[in-house]
Amino acid sequence: MSTPDITLYTDNTPNGHKIPIILEELGLPYKLEQVSIQTGEQKKEWFLKINPNGQIPALTDGKQRVFDSGAILLYLADKYDAEGKVSYKPGTPEYYEQLSWIFWQIGGLGPQGGAALSFSTFAPVRSDYAIEKFLSGYKNLLGVLEYRLEESPYLAGEKYTIADIASFTWAAQGAAALDIDLAEWPHVKAWTDKIVQRGAVQKGLVTPKPPFDLEQFKVILRGQREALMKKENSDKH
Repeated sequence: MSTPDITLYTDNTPNGHKIPIILEELGLPYKLEQVSIQTGEQKKEWFLKINPNGQIPALTDGKQRVFDSGAILLYLADKYDAEGKVSYKPGTPEYYEQLSWIFWQIGGLGPQGGAALSFSTFAPVRSDYAIEKFLSGYKNLLGVLEYRLEESPYLAGEKYTIADIASFTWAAQGAAALDIDLAEWPHVKAWTDKIVQRGAVQKGLVTPKPPFDLEQFKVILRGQREALMKKENSDKH
């Protein structure tokens, strides 16, 4: 295994926490650069040279750049997880199951949860149609997770892998941000409760520092939603 020369560019978001988690799981040394999405740092020219799409997370390993959380998870597993600590060996049935769930999260759970949060909380004008559409879509995908976790302890099979890391943050943090009680999906709740007990996950969730304060964030989001509702009622009158 080559010596890593990793710099991680991330912020405190569900996507942003995936990569600190896998780095901690694999015990890889890395340098951290916090890229504040609140100030638009991710759209500055220096960062666009690392990720032309202007989004976190991104990573450099020596001269190699890798962007998009799914691609980074696969890169780190392919290059640094020869022992299969958090991944399955390429070519095995479990590997393709793992791949399927990673792409499922990237194309579904993350975008649906992000859109639900955006329309319910941050949109300048309330749209009941958009809120219902994306919130319903997100809950349906939690149902897909529930269906899978009824038959398997982890998404790709018998062990915890990068497939679980990909979906965990959007299931746990996403549901909390949307004021959704995961008790409605008991297998999903048990799965998130089990994963959050891992030492590497706990370290990853407080990277970058200062750590993401979920309870404080939920209070802020409720205030945003209430303000949006008041504005909508005021506009009607």
